[in-house]
Parts: sequence; C-alpha cells; structure tokens
Amino acid sequence: MESIISVQGLMKTYASGLHALKNINLEIRRGEIFALLGPNGAGKTTLISIICGIVTPTSGKVLANGHDIQRDYRSARTEIGLVPQELTTDAFETVWATVSFSRGLFGKAPNPAYVEKVLKDLSLWDKRDSKIMTLSGGMKRRVMIAKALSHEPLILFLDEPTAGVDVALRRDMWEMVRKLRASGVTIILTTHYIEEAEEMADRIGVISKGELILVEEKTALMTKLGKKQLTLNLHDKLGGIPPDLADPRLTLSAAGTELIYTFDSHDERTDIPSLLKRLTDHGITYKDLHTRQSSLEDIFVSLVKERT
Repeated sequence: MESIISVQGLMKTYASGLHALKNINLEIRRGEIFALLGPNGAGKTTLISIICGIVTPTSGKVLANGHDIQRDYRSARTEIGLVPQELTTDAFETVWATVSFSRGLFGKAPNPAYVEKVLKDLSLWDKRDSKIMTLSGGMKRRVMIAKALSHEPLILFLDEPTAGVDVALRRDMWEMVRKLRASGVTIILTTHYIEEAEEMADRIGVISKGELILVEEKTALMTKLGKKQLTLNLHDKLGGIPPDLADPRLTLSAAGTELIYTFDSHDERTDIPSLLKRLTDHGITYKDLHTRQSSLEDIFVSLVKERT
C-alpha cells in the first residue's frame, strides 16, 4: 500500500544531550488509522512535532505526501492538520470566525460551504456563532479538530484527542475519526487510552526511550503477542499450589480462591485437560471457570517492560 508519510533515519538530540529520537524509520499508509503508543517521555510528541515541521531534526528525512518537510516546508505543511493536546484558541472569537481564519492562514480561498460541512460533521453547526470561551471542553476540542481540517489536509495528527473527555464524548470522537478516515483522511493519533488504539487503529506503533520498538497490524499484534488466561474459581481456599503441580504458567490469587493458568491459545498443546485432571487427582475442585484474552494494554506493558 502507498505511503503518505515516510520517515527515514530520523534522529533528534537536544542541546542538553537528550537523545529524544534514535534512528526512527516509519512508513504510514495512505488512508489508515495509525496509533502511536508510548509512556511519557518516550518521544511521541517529538516525532509528531518533527513530521509537522515544528521541531527541526538532528538528522534524517521526512516526506509528507511526497514533499520534504524541510526543503519544501510550505507544501508539506499544507498536507497536514495538527490537533495538539493543549486547547489553544482565541477565546473571544466565534467558532465560525476561528475556523475560517485558520483556513486563510494556509492560503486557501474562502469556502463557506466547506467550513459549513466541517462544522456540521463535527456537530458544531449550532455553535457557529458562539464564542469559544462559552463552549465546554469537549466542544473546544471539536473546534480544534475543525481548525485542523479547515485547509482540507490529507493527513490529520491527533495528539491525545480524548484527554479529559468523558466516556460518552470519547465514543462520539471515535465515530468522528472513523468518518474522517472514510472520507480519505489518514489519521495518526497518540493516546494514553489503550482501549482507544484497540478500538480504532489499523496499525500500532510502540515507541520507548526514543526508539520505535514495534510497528504491527493491530490484529496480527494481538494474535502474535496476546495470551489467554484460564481462571478457576475454587470451591475451597488454597494456602499454596502443591509442589508437584508447580508450573510457571500456573499462579494462585492472593486470596487463595482462584487459580490462573496462562497459555498461548495458538499452541496445540495447551495442557489444559492434563491440568484439570491433576487438580482433580489432588482433590482441588472448582465451581466455575472462564478464559480471558490478553488486551492490548497487557501487550503494551510487557513490551515496554522488556526495554526497561
């Protein structure tokens, strides 16, 4: 699939000596939703800032829809819309004025019909004459997205788009992002909400300590690294696992009322029948059992731990 963003050998070292990015190579496909995950200080914002032309890299190359972000800055930047995490806009302007003005900053001719469409798509039309200062936090975030879309970019960066937003509005935002992707916009988002990436992303990138440690299709990532857990709710509390049942995959809950067996669901030899028989032989009975697939959060935590 064709790449719309190409990052090649990207490095960033600050004057303090901090190596914020270390040889980042990344291809983002046209029309996908790409989620960039990483702990605080991992380099997510630095990477986005360089791609958007806000920060100058120490070395490396970035192309946005074929335009070099340094040598052809104006053309490259026109391809990109950025929604920063901070809500920064003119509090005394109306919604209509601030979105229209943002379009003009990119040299686009006035287009009231397009601005109207953007505001309607973002459920802002009835607020078009309201001053920004009168809006709720969720509505202000929608205005930030409208500003970022005002010049008709093909690429949209969302930096923590639902930070501080309640659950209901977060789901509305997810639906809005899907509609944007369906209209042909490529979406790159950073998020601390793992379920956000799990819900929306086509591919996941994980960055830690300035290194891109993994880029993978979401479904393939969860298949490759995801584990399943079999939890047995015991009839009687156990003080410990009998020595001859010892297995690194088998653990006892702190309360002694559950046995948890972790296994690879794609391994033909899960040994579950053998485990259940051995438990019965020891007189250990259970009243219920259930399985749980590892979430993306489990996978993310284990990947980052490996690098610490």
